[in-house]
Amino acid sequence: MGSRWIEWHRRLVAIAQSGLAYSKDPFDKERYESIRTIAAEILAEDSTASVSQIMELLAEETGHATPKVDVRGVVLKGNDVLLVKERDDGLWSLPGGWAEVGESPKESVTREVLEESGFVVEVSRLLAVHDRSRHDLTPYPFAVYTLFFLCRLTGETLLDNPETSESAFFPKAQLPNLSTYRVSPEQLQRVFKICDDQALPVESD
Repeated sequence: MGSRWIEWHRRLVAIAQSGLAYSKDPFDKERYESIRTIAAEILAEDSTASVSQIMELLAEETGHATPKVDVRGVVLKGNDVLLVKERDDGLWSLPGGWAEVGESPKESVTREVLEESGFVVEVSRLLAVHDRSRHDLTPYPFAVYTLFFLCRLTGETLLDNPETSESAFFPKAQLPNLSTYRVSPEQLQRVFKICDDQALPVESD
């Protein structure tokens, strides 16, 4: 499925979700449910998931539709960067994941780095805020903003994480195959540029 179809799906889902959140008229609610069903049918057309499975996923999202927040930690050791190997696809990514309610973005990224790699870090600065849909990533049905943080290594623990199988430092110029569901080579090169020249401002789409 092309990127335009995914974008149309996301926009229809957002209209339906916000409409269901605010509408008081039962007939309007039916119309918004129909829009959400159409969005599910669009996604199911080029997916192994059924319309009913996608509808169940979409129904979990309620209230005003807003982008999800993904946080990623850029942890450097000299010219090497810390990556984690994802269990679901066997590919590599910056440690990170969804920000949690009740945590600040800094708290979320330090927790994610610890859980996925076993390394204790402190956040040094925000590097970039990317709109996921504007980068060369595997299509995703919801809008996502990704926050990239430069993190300073302060310690190490021995933790077992069900989401990642290993962690390692790689030269920035010799990266392994990346999990483009999470990060792209283009994104990493852009955040590395800011790491190398901290006079550069935070990058934002």
